[in-house]
Amino acid sequence: MCDLVARTGRHQQRYEAGCRLVAGSLFSLLLCIPFRYKNYDTSDGKHDMELEVLMINSPSRPGLLFPKGGWENDETVEEAAVREAIEEAGVRGDIVTFLGDYLFKSKTLQNEFSPEGLCKAAIFALQVREELQSWPEQSTRSRSWVTLPEAVEQCRHPWMRDALIEGFSKWHAGIRTRAEGEATQEENDRPGQERSLEDER
Repeated sequence: MCDLVARTGRHQQRYEAGCRLVAGSLFSLLLCIPFRYKNYDTSDGKHDMELEVLMINSPSRPGLLFPKGGWENDETVEEAAVREAIEEAGVRGDIVTFLGDYLFKSKTLQNEFSPEGLCKAAIFALQVREELQSWPEQSTRSRSWVTLPEAVEQCRHPWMRDALIEGFSKWHAGIRTRAEGEATQEENDRPGQERSLEDER
């Protein structure tokens, strides 16, 4: 039995210029993209890390999604992203970066505040540190850890796919490049590795 309770209804949710603001984990209306690094052994006996993202199913349609939901008046956008990750995917973690805003239209979200169903989703990357055994929406959603290529292939909504490719993947490639550069610099700076000008002559 899960002690956590999912928020319902839209009476507290934020609107800006006719757009419903949403929060997510890499976030949902807010959109959240939860990720982790998985250890594996390579063919030459070394250890390496593989990036995986967490996706959830929808009870009504095929394809996978990222946790998403409304940003309410009593929380920050980051708090909303963390909450949606807990409620929909049953994971806790830390927001590590804001990936950008994405606009999209949703027929199911058309109302007096947003007749065209126009939504502005703030996208966040959330590094997972805990998977909960029970969570508010576990009876209607299952979760799946997938690689980036698998996530791109199985992602239901084009705007979520764009956020994954243009936002999350580019951000992650950037931090990986920086980390590799720092590791190379550290190798070069180790004692005993320096050469004097006399050595080069």
